[in-house]
Amino acid sequence: MPSRRLFLGLPLILGWPALAQGVPVIRAAVLRIGTVNWELQTILREGLDEKHGFRLTVQGYADGTAAHLAVEGGTADLAVSDMIWLARQRMAGRDYVMIPYSRAVGGVVVPGESTARTLADLRGGKIGIAGGPLDKSWLILRAYARAQHGMDLAAETSQVYGAPPLIYKSALRGGYGGVVNFWHFLARMRAGGMRDLVSVAQAAGVLGLDPETPLIGYYLKKRFLAAHPGLAQAFYNASREAKEIMARSEAAWEALRPLMGATDDAEFAALREGWLDGVPRRGPVDPAGARAMLALMADLGGEALMGPVRDLPEGLFADVT
Repeated sequence: MPSRRLFLGLPLILGWPALAQGVPVIRAAVLRIGTVNWELQTILREGLDEKHGFRLTVQGYADGTAAHLAVEGGTADLAVSDMIWLARQRMAGRDYVMIPYSRAVGGVVVPGESTARTLADLRGGKIGIAGGPLDKSWLILRAYARAQHGMDLAAETSQVYGAPPLIYKSALRGGYGGVVNFWHFLARMRAGGMRDLVSVAQAAGVLGLDPETPLIGYYLKKRFLAAHPGLAQAFYNASREAKEIMARSEAAWEALRPLMGATDDAEFAALREGWLDGVPRRGPVDPAGARAMLALMADLGGEALMGPVRDLPEGLFADVT
């Protein structure tokens, strides 16, 4: 396809200034190895930023804290985080606005030879959990076990907490009866022979939550968006178009393969399927669904997780359709 730079200097749509130097620039701060790069690089490769009237640049950072500080300090305009962190930031006075990115689908996987069919079958066993006791997938699964099986999952199993790569490696060595990890490590574990026991999406449905609620989002400062009217919708349009391309195009994924770190075709396919499973439906975030999710997190995680957040902060979500 023609180089995306051929678009420079051409009149742009959506009402942005026609001259290239007048096009708004969004500086994204992301983890160098983060899976959000798959979407952002698709936007760049397909020229979707310029198509929708802005210019995207991507800055890689070693960890999430550095990316957050870049936005806070003004050296970047956009980063990625979860809804709870962003709600806490708004309660602390920061004017961050969230644009939906992913449902961050996760769940519990078990060894392929395991006889477990439900969470109740993990009683007395050991569960490996990425992060800590306030991991959001773990909290949702605890609520599901309580509702579905009358089971206190935390009390009736033993838990081992650790960094996602460590939990992933020890799981493949058969160290746990079940594993809760970030979605991309779960995909790699499936490719390595483990199988799903219950997904967070399934658990959310049983709990009466909307499984389409995007737990992960891009965020920008409200004042940055106010200086560029229509930019939130323009970025969201580019994001959604990238998702549509990734849903139908094998070539798009082959172009991303060097970024994905897949060790073989099975892992590559599992990572692609896992990423696509996390795509939320298009449209504005349902406030009722988000409010219900925050209420559940407050019930299970308390102030240690939620801080001062007691309800959905006004203005948290960008007005995108």
